[in-house]
Amino acid sequence: MTLSKDFPTIHAPGSGRSNSKLALADSGHSRFASLGQQPLGQEPQPIRLPGTNCMIKPQVPLTSLTSFKVGGPAEMYVAPRRIEDLQASFDWAKTRGLPITLLGAGSNLLISDRGIPGLVVCTRYLRYSHFDPETGRVTAAAGEPIARLAWQAAEHGLSGLEWAVGIPGTLGGAVVMNAGAHSACTADILVDTHTLAIDGTLEVWYPDQLDYTYRSSNLQAHTSVAAAEAIRLVTQATLQLQPGGDPGLLMAATTEHLDRRRTTQPYHLPSCGSVFRNPASHKAGWLIEQTGLKGHSIGGAQIAQRHANFILNCGGATANDIFQLIHHIQQRVEQSWSLCLEPEVKMIGEFHLA
Repeated sequence: MTLSKDFPTIHAPGSGRSNSKLALADSGHSRFASLGQQPLGQEPQPIRLPGTNCMIKPQVPLTSLTSFKVGGPAEMYVAPRRIEDLQASFDWAKTRGLPITLLGAGSNLLISDRGIPGLVVCTRYLRYSHFDPETGRVTAAAGEPIARLAWQAAEHGLSGLEWAVGIPGTLGGAVVMNAGAHSACTADILVDTHTLAIDGTLEVWYPDQLDYTYRSSNLQAHTSVAAAEAIRLVTQATLQLQPGGDPGLLMAATTEHLDRRRTTQPYHLPSCGSVFRNPASHKAGWLIEQTGLKGHSIGGAQIAQRHANFILNCGGATANDIFQLIHHIQQRVEQSWSLCLEPEVKMIGEFHLA
C-alpha cells in the first residue's frame, strides 16, 4: 500500500503541459546541486542522512517497488529501518522545503511515468513483530507484509487473519485502507495504531477514532493532503486475534484462502489487485464484465479475462496506458449503468487524458 501527500495532477488534451521525463530528471539534478552536494553538471551522488545509516539517493527507479511495475523515478529516495531514521528523513525534507511522498509495499499504487518530485520515503523496511499466544494480540511494524503476518499467526495458533494471506500489502497500508477479503477486514481486529507526524509527534489511534468504512479510514485524509504538516504515517499496529487454535488446521485454512484467491484472480502478471471499489449495488468486476470490456487493452495494459476488476501489465505497459484504461472503464460503465466507479488504486504524479 502507498501513502502520498498529493493527489494526482491530471491534464486534459490541449492543456499545453509537457509530459517530458527529461524535464523531471533535469529538475532532480538541479535540486541536488542547489542543496550544495556536488557541482552543477555532475551526476548527483547519494547523501548520507545525518546521524543515521540511511542514504538519500537521487533518481531512483520506482518500477521495481510497485506491483504494477511501471512509473518514473523518485527525485530523491530514502528507506529508513528505524523510527528515528524515519523522523530524520522528515526533518531533512522539511528543512529544505521538499514535498514528501510515503511509499509502502507499492501494491495499490499507480506512479506517473514522470515520477515523483521531492523525497520519497519508503517504509517497507520498518519491520518487527510480536505474537502473544496467550492473549492473541499481535503487534507489528507498519512495513511488515500483511500476508506474512497471516502465515505467522496461523503458526502460533492464532485465528482471525487467514483472509489476509492473499493481500500483497503491508500492515500500515491495511490499517489506512481498511484492507479486507472474504467478508472480513482490518477494522474488525484492530486494537490500536501508532502514527508519526512530520514534527515528530507520536499518537495512538483507536478504531472508533478512524471512521472506518469499506476500504477507507480517516487516516487517508492525513496521507493525501497538500500540507506536509498534516501527514500522519502509521508506524505500528496491534491486532486482536483468537488464541488457542490448532496450528495445523489454521495453516490449512490459510492455504485454502490463498488457493481460492489464486483460482479467481489473476496473479500471473503485474497488477495492483482490485482497481475499483465495489459500489453498493453491484461488484465492480461484474459491471465491467457486463459492459463487455474483459480483455480490452490500451498499449501494454489489459483488463484481465479472469477478473474484470484487475488491470494487468502484459509487458511494456506504461503508467499512462493504465491510467487511460482506468478512465475508459469509468466512461463505459457510467454510460451503461449511470454509475461512477471510484478507483481503489492510488495515483501519484502527473497524468494526461488522451
